[in-house]
Amino acid sequence: MLDLIKKAEQTHALERDELAALLEQTDEDVSKALYQAADRVRAAYVGSDVQLRGLIEFTNFCRNNCLYCGIRRDNPNPARYRLTPDQIVDFATKAASYGFKTVVLQGGEDPWYSADRVADIVRRIKKLDIAVTLSIGERTYEEYKAYRDAGADRYLIRIETTDKALYERLDPQMSWDNRRRCLEDLRRLGYEVGSGSMVGLPDQTTESIADDILFFKELNVDMAGIGPFIPHPDTPLKDCEGRKFDLALKTMALTRLLLPDINIPATTAMETLNPNGRVIALRSGANVVMPNMTEGEYRRLYELYPGKICVSDTPLHCRTCIGAKILAIGRTIGADKGFRGEFLKRKA
Repeated sequence: MLDLIKKAEQTHALERDELAALLEQTDEDVSKALYQAADRVRAAYVGSDVQLRGLIEFTNFCRNNCLYCGIRRDNPNPARYRLTPDQIVDFATKAASYGFKTVVLQGGEDPWYSADRVADIVRRIKKLDIAVTLSIGERTYEEYKAYRDAGADRYLIRIETTDKALYERLDPQMSWDNRRRCLEDLRRLGYEVGSGSMVGLPDQTTESIADDILFFKELNVDMAGIGPFIPHPDTPLKDCEGRKFDLALKTMALTRLLLPDINIPATTAMETLNPNGRVIALRSGANVVMPNMTEGEYRRLYELYPGKICVSDTPLHCRTCIGAKILAIGRTIGADKGFRGEFLKRKA
């Protein structure tokens, strides 16, 4: 196992069976060596900066019915909300005043936000001289082009799992091939492309997770968000096990080893399972944190999974809190917009 970790650190390549073996192993010393190797690669390729990206969760309406998601279309329990374009821009303006160089606009797939509305919001936010990441699901090429023409810099759409049969079982009436089409369209349009996976889904194998990592490498994603599946009580998967923090952490660390210069967030879901989850992730290969800049009751209502942290905090408190944690582990807060490769360019 240690030889495989060394191979990954030096060559940034592993075979499917080698990835699966590292995911399956339970030796604490081997896991520690894996996380340390991922941290060394992180330091060499993206530096000590942690990129802060302000998250604005602007709608919990969604046309999809994914079996694992708390805001799925057929869940009658959430109090649904939509932020107005003015509210979204206001939250982004406050994020910029707190020092954020990027905002992430995330929501369910809500048709109310037409291409014209989204493009107008992007244009207004770009006047703040910050980067804009969109995470609003599957759209047409023409819609993605409209957002890009308006100034959107990045787009995040997680593949969730590369097991097509599992994907289409958990995401009824959706197509895995269309999901991949979206990623390819985004790449053609010149976005920084983010994807990611959910770890610990029912019937998911370690070979399937290995395929996810290899998929990220094949697609050469610019960001990979990896988080544990946490069952939501208002979904059909409420009785599933999930909650596999260690497996998600190993997946994230291996992704760092195979894609050394990409951006990898320490996800909020990690901290939902472990009080120090984001710090542990930052010490195991991650270099991005996305504090929540949504204000008020909306923070609680955007509940993809239960137990979400910081739902009662203010955006400024979140910014201050995570900033202190970053400094406490000897890392620094990024002062630029955090595009892929910026550190290596400066280093050269």
